[in-house]
Amino acid sequence: MTVAIRPNPPVPEARAPQKHSGPGFTEFVAIIALMMAVTAISIDNLLPAFPAIETRFSVPDPNRLQLLVYVFMTGFGVAQLAYGPISDTFGRRKVLLASLAIYVVGCGLAMVAPSFGWLLAARVIQGIGAAGGRVLSVAIVRDRFAGREMASVMSLTMMVFLIVPMIAPAIGGLMLALGSWVYVFVSMLALAFWLTVWFSLRMPETLHPEYRRPLSLGATWDAVRTTVTTRVSIGYATALGLLTGCIMGYVGSAQQVFDTGLYHLGPLFPLAFGLVAGAMGAATLINARIVRLLGMRALSHAGIIAFTLVALVQVGVGLAYHGHPPLAAFLTILAANQFLMSFALPNFNALALEPLGAIAGTASSFVGFYTTILGAFSGYVIGQAFDGTVLPVGIGYAALGGLAVLVVLWTERGRLFRGGVAG
Repeated sequence: MTVAIRPNPPVPEARAPQKHSGPGFTEFVAIIALMMAVTAISIDNLLPAFPAIETRFSVPDPNRLQLLVYVFMTGFGVAQLAYGPISDTFGRRKVLLASLAIYVVGCGLAMVAPSFGWLLAARVIQGIGAAGGRVLSVAIVRDRFAGREMASVMSLTMMVFLIVPMIAPAIGGLMLALGSWVYVFVSMLALAFWLTVWFSLRMPETLHPEYRRPLSLGATWDAVRTTVTTRVSIGYATALGLLTGCIMGYVGSAQQVFDTGLYHLGPLFPLAFGLVAGAMGAATLINARIVRLLGMRALSHAGIIAFTLVALVQVGVGLAYHGHPPLAAFLTILAANQFLMSFALPNFNALALEPLGAIAGTASSFVGFYTTILGAFSGYVIGQAFDGTVLPVGIGYAALGGLAVLVVLWTERGRLFRGGVAG
């Protein structure tokens, strides 16, 4: 049965968090950030354990360890297709708690893995579980906010979320010091338990009763078709996916770049990784403070153009030093790029979902699936090109950034920096 989609009614800017039951604004942002942080800690926490896993399972090619990131992202991306439609029918709370249960199963299977193949399969299951937090965090924010308010909340959420990569590798290193790589998954279980308790006690159902939709292929297809045929939504989702590819390429290569393959930082690897993540956190804080004044389009368009220009500088510096620039120069340019990228990421996400409030769950699912798969594929290409130099990361940033600029130009019909009621 095909269900027609009701037009998206206007969402008043005055819809304030305090008018809803449940957590206040600060606690709301913290819970949403923790939902998103499950993904970050599931990736970044494991990076310091790559050498130990390589030794434990006799992995012949160090580049194959990157699969621990990319198979997780594959399960994470594909599963997002399901969570949105299901949550549009049954509500956000039940579906989020079910996804956390799946995540816990994946953690448990990883802890008892007898082979590298088993570990990869467990990572897929982990990704399937973590996808619930990604989809439902965005859907819950969209349930309660719209326009520049939504962009501000997403930026604050991203700021808290980006603190995780600053500390996750250090936590992973601590777990290794306490025992073995298995303890890294213990820390992931602890995070899931904490989130389950906090969310259960404090977050009410946020899905508006009038937006509940029947669970049917027809209704889901209508919602996906609306998302794909809405120029602003598919355009900004594509640009977001390309930038996600930059992040995935960097994260997949980070352990080899900073530690075993190039700079050999050893225990200082978490510090270098955290410095770069800190630049992203600072940018999202700034974005949250000024997006209501300047608008999402102005900030994101300026950010992506500047990001691409700096990426070209990154390539030039890499070539000048034959792929091995001084660590300080590489970190400075990389941090500048991550800083600029962070003016685009939350705003692109908000712009993609802005027209789709009446189908927020399904739209968030499809956008999440699309951006994650596009990002994972692009990142895999960058990561597998690692050749002992920083050039694959720089070239990947420049290429994907340039493509993102072209996509945004197409989305806005050649007119950048123009604002609207929301943008």
